[in-house]
Amino acid sequence: MNLPSELKYAKTHEWIRADGDLLVVGITDHAQDQLGDLVYVGDFKVGARLQAGQTAGVVESVKAASDIYAPVAGEIVAFNEDLSASPEQLNQEPYTAWIFKLRPDNMADTAGLLDAAGYQASVDAG
Repeated sequence: MNLPSELKYAKTHEWIRADGDLLVVGITDHAQDQLGDLVYVGDFKVGARLQAGQTAGVVESVKAASDIYAPVAGEIVAFNEDLSASPEQLNQEPYTAWIFKLRPDNMADTAGLLDAAGYQASVDAG
């Protein structure tokens, strides 16, 4: 499993990268592998205010649909519109193809997210 060490991870299989005062959010290599070929990414509402763990949107594959969650509380400020036409980017480049950007209420809340080793342990534990 590919897990870049510079990223943070949620147990719900989102990766997070800080970009200034924003968080860039995508799904992990493990998540895209488990879902299979993705066919839809959507329902992300720019301007929506979410609490940590609330559903931000959805990804659908040929096997299943899966909610994508806000890793911390904040406001969705961008959705990667390229994924509407090419959801397979998440399969091909899971750590390049971000899904949404979140302006966290408190950047310090990311301290509660997992590092790569912690996420690996979470996946291994099932």
